[in-house]
Amino acid sequence: MSRAERGSDALTLLRRAEHVLFAALLALGAVEAWVDGRHRPAVVATGVAVAGWYAVGMALSRRAAGPRLAMLWLAVLTAGWAVLTALSLTFVWLAFALYLLTMQLLPTRQALPWVAALTAGAVAAGGLHRDGLDSGTVLGPVFGAAVAIVITAVYRRLRRESEARAELVRELTAAQERLAATERREGILAERERLAREIHDTVAQNLSSVILLLRAARDAADPGPRLEVAEQAARGALEDTRRLVRALAPAELTGRSLPEALERAVGDVRHFGVDARFVVDGEAGAVPTPVAVALLRAAQGALANVRTHAQAGTVVVTLAFQPDAVRVDVVDDGVGFDPLRPAAAPSAGTGLGLSAMSGRLAEVGGALVVESAPGRGTAVSATAPLPAPPAEPS
Repeated sequence: MSRAERGSDALTLLRRAEHVLFAALLALGAVEAWVDGRHRPAVVATGVAVAGWYAVGMALSRRAAGPRLAMLWLAVLTAGWAVLTALSLTFVWLAFALYLLTMQLLPTRQALPWVAALTAGAVAAGGLHRDGLDSGTVLGPVFGAAVAIVITAVYRRLRRESEARAELVRELTAAQERLAATERREGILAERERLAREIHDTVAQNLSSVILLLRAARDAADPGPRLEVAEQAARGALEDTRRLVRALAPAELTGRSLPEALERAVGDVRHFGVDARFVVDGEAGAVPTPVAVALLRAAQGALANVRTHAQAGTVVVTLAFQPDAVRVDVVDDGVGFDPLRPAAAPSAGTGLGLSAMSGRLAEVGGALVVESAPGRGTAVSATAPLPAPPAEPS
């Protein structure tokens, strides 16, 4: 249970205690007046009327009656109490319940004079019934009024704290809703970025290959082989597009291991006249799909730069398996570039190449390292961690 709820429960309990107090004091006065034997019919009739009028006020309070109606209700209730007190002094202690009601229903500036008048009436009633005033007749109502004022002050403080806590809860709830909405938007943006990388690394690269092959076929004496390769690249782009629509599952890894997918990617580069070789270092093992996708896309991105920008004659792709990681190295002997100048990067025209590779690897806890220099080729190394093997039972 929250603090706001506990504060609200305390206020509800206090209100119920006031109702019980009023009923108990009224019943106690009625019993003593009945035992006294004087004015029984008048006491019963007035007591029933006061109880009924109190019940009417409780019903009106549930409908949030205005201050004027509350003051009218309190005035009639006070008049009923005055009649009862005139009939029997035993009802004088009902003034304590009236103190509490007055302090709660009226603003402080109006409530304090009203309480003072009630106190004076209680003291006067005691003096009339006892043929004079004594310390008990005066101090009793005064002490009761003071206690009622203190209780009301505590009540109002509890109510303010309860309202403040309720407002704080509303603000926290609204803040949580705004945070959730922000996280949803960030998730959407992250997914869009991932899709952009996916499209760049697959469809865009295949279509780029198609364009280059068609240009080469246009100037070739026998365009047949190049047209066949261009058709294969176009089919690959179509396959990638369909895969993106279906579930974004890596088409190259469907039914293939990571080494097989990399070997196929290396084979595609050979159609561009590049001496491409593929080497596996270490014992090949199972690679989680997210890690395999990240490494494959990094290799494809590096190979795309080789065939479109690097002007390389040779490229070597190495897949190295380590106990706790797997690494793909793509090394070419092309024109190279200055890594300290992003605009000089081979993929600067796309705006997504190296940054897309790095972002994809970061998603699986990996990293991308690029080493290059103008005229000295380029080496791209993509590394991703492997999950620890399950512990053998002892």
